[in-house]
Amino acid sequence: MPLPPILPLPAKGYESAIELATATGLLRGALMSPPSGLCAQVVLIIAGSGPTDRDGNNPLLPGNNDCLKMLANELAIAGIASVRYDKRGLGGSVRVDEAALTFDDFVQDAADWLALLRREGRFDQVIVAGHSEGSLIGMLAAERAAADGLVSIAGLAERASNVLRWQLAGKLPAALARRNVAILQALERGERVDDVPPGLMALYRPSVQPYLISWFKRVPAEVFARLAMPCLVLQGDADLQVGCDQAMALRAANPAADWAVIEGMNHVLKIVADDPQSNFAAYGDPNLPIAPGLVEALLRYLNALSR
Repeated sequence: MPLPPILPLPAKGYESAIELATATGLLRGALMSPPSGLCAQVVLIIAGSGPTDRDGNNPLLPGNNDCLKMLANELAIAGIASVRYDKRGLGGSVRVDEAALTFDDFVQDAADWLALLRREGRFDQVIVAGHSEGSLIGMLAAERAAADGLVSIAGLAERASNVLRWQLAGKLPAALARRNVAILQALERGERVDDVPPGLMALYRPSVQPYLISWFKRVPAEVFARLAMPCLVLQGDADLQVGCDQAMALRAANPAADWAVIEGMNHVLKIVADDPQSNFAAYGDPNLPIAPGLVEALLRYLNALSR
């Protein structure tokens, strides 16, 4: 009797729901498992700033890019599990009052996800991969929960308030630019600002100021320098939001960390042509795959970590 044909493994992982209970309600996420169901490593993927969901999509932008979902699937195909989740206030997770939300809430939530994955007992190693603002959240959570590894993807080295300064430089009318500087200085001192002009309200509305104050206290390079676990810094050289200088500053802060600059990769992890129109179009293109170089560098790091 002839042997049955060997069927190829499916080209995607298996996704199932996962939840984290907090004192104020449930956080909901997705566990992506390898096609074989067997895995020794799990990566907690933390999304970036604003209303960015577990898949890497932002409702304030046209279309979806699905970059974090694609990353999870690439890991699953390579035999590595991952969890990505909606931060509190987003997607399927618990609703929150913005005025009561701080950056530290996000850090503690990420640390609690790591603790949950440890308790499950399925995984030999628990690793954090934070994208953009999620990089700093991941650093602090990895330190707090003693993760086995930390991956910063398009993460900042500078204090977020400094980044806002240079992002807005030359883009505001003179009077508004002066007010922007004054507001940033007050928030850095831990002081709330009541008289926010309409032109800056989206950035500094009173309800978001507690979050900004708690965020501005942190300097990612200083946190990164303290991390004792193996670390990896990944950065695209076509990223219009976070430059390669930030990756170089992180590397300088922690020389033991591995790092890779991915040629042609933008902020949402896609390979783009050398023009702004192509770059921004990728933010809403779910058919454009994530950069192969990113996946290759991440898998090299994870394979070395498992030895």
